[in-house]
Amino acid sequence: MTRRDTYVCGIDAAIDVVGGKWKVLVLWELGGGPRRFGELRRGIPGVTEKVLTSHLRELEADGIVSREEALEGAVRRVTYALTPLGVSLNEALAPLGAWGREHLLGRQGARSGQGGHGGRDEALGRPR
Repeated sequence: MTRRDTYVCGIDAAIDVVGGKWKVLVLWELGGGPRRFGELRRGIPGVTEKVLTSHLRELEADGIVSREEALEGAVRRVTYALTPLGVSLNEALAPLGAWGREHLLGRQGARSGQGGHGGRDEALGRPR
């Protein structure tokens, strides 16, 4: 992936790395430990195989995610994990997640009659 030559500020640069709907969810999912592709896809409902593959490649090129291949008999197993840079990025995103849980998830649950404690929303609130 090609990055821009100039940024307005640090947030601009960081958003260039995690931009889009799915990359932050990939980071969140990998925050729980290494995952195989299928595990990632199941853990991120709605993402297509093509988009997930593309985002994983971009995150790997940026040094955020590592990709490890291993042969188990005749089967090739590919595992993705956060690099130390990816861990630090997840830590930087944690306050943003906390803000979203505090200010938006509760309201979302109240609107849908769930009280903010249903399904995926609750999982997104798990501490890192």
